[in-house]
Amino acid sequence: MLLDRADTTVPKALERMGSLQAQYAPAMYLGLWSRLGKFERADLTRALEQRKVVQGTLQRSTIHLVSARDYWPFALAVREERRRWWLAAPQHTATAKEIGALAKKVRARLKQDGAFDRKELGALVGSADRVNGVMLWLDIVRVPPSGTWEKRAASLFAAAEDWLGPPPSSLDSAKATVHVVTRYLEGYGPATIAEIANWAGLKPAAIAAALARMKTLTFRAEDGAELFDLPDAPRPDPDAVEVPVRFLPVWDATLLAHARRAEVIKEADRPRIFNSKTPHSLNTVLVDGQAAGTWTYAKGRIDVAPFPGAKLPKAVEQEAERLAVFHG
Repeated sequence: MLLDRADTTVPKALERMGSLQAQYAPAMYLGLWSRLGKFERADLTRALEQRKVVQGTLQRSTIHLVSARDYWPFALAVREERRRWWLAAPQHTATAKEIGALAKKVRARLKQDGAFDRKELGALVGSADRVNGVMLWLDIVRVPPSGTWEKRAASLFAAAEDWLGPPPSSLDSAKATVHVVTRYLEGYGPATIAEIANWAGLKPAAIAAALARMKTLTFRAEDGAELFDLPDAPRPDPDAVEVPVRFLPVWDATLLAHARRAEVIKEADRPRIFNSKTPHSLNTVLVDGQAAGTWTYAKGRIDVAPFPGAKLPKAVEQEAERLAVFHG
């Protein structure tokens, strides 16, 4: 939806882009603004309040915004791998049995209270390390008013079953993984197995098994790598597409490592966006589909810092003015 802003709802937009990374709440709003033709900040806040979309710790154990319909497939697909990863980390000393017991304790409290904040969760569980563990053994979602433009810390928690209802009885981890892979290809295909696995936080074998259950087309990349895509996925002619200027926020998945093949970022420019001081990336402006600089908002205006040698067209200034109005 970066070539043409879509005329669709927030939940459907999230399904088309395979979720939206959401550690920094305003980034969700900005990412949707760049992709939807008619979008106001209240649209997302209202969708969160109406439980049409939800924030949860999902792929790669990071906070993502998904449609309510997509939450359970994503949660079930990544559940066991997230737990295995946590137990294997040397800094975590608790056992699966210990964390499971704490998760039951938290579940009982949430059933009683409905929701509580991170401070209360920490008091109930103990260390921050164990709080993070419990979030892998209990399906917890972040609920409004937290995690919105106005109240940015996503620190109010509820049990996913209470907030959204239980997962469908017919949904198992294999079906859920197929769903997640489908969502990835809808948003980012064609892609290799490794790229899908990197984004989902799953092992390549799990992705390969899911692809074997799906109807796909395969291609060969310039380097010989096998690429998978959905049969009816759009594949624009690169010589016939007009690429508009777009402003992307931090954490936008189009910029992350799994999307390297798209060359949205020149490798020489990648350290200007991702480095030890900015692992979350920087706000980025795209010109002709490629990162041409970074941007910041201050005092009612958008300031753009172009990369060395980048030439910014007039459209950058025009889009920046529109973004300043939305941001302010």
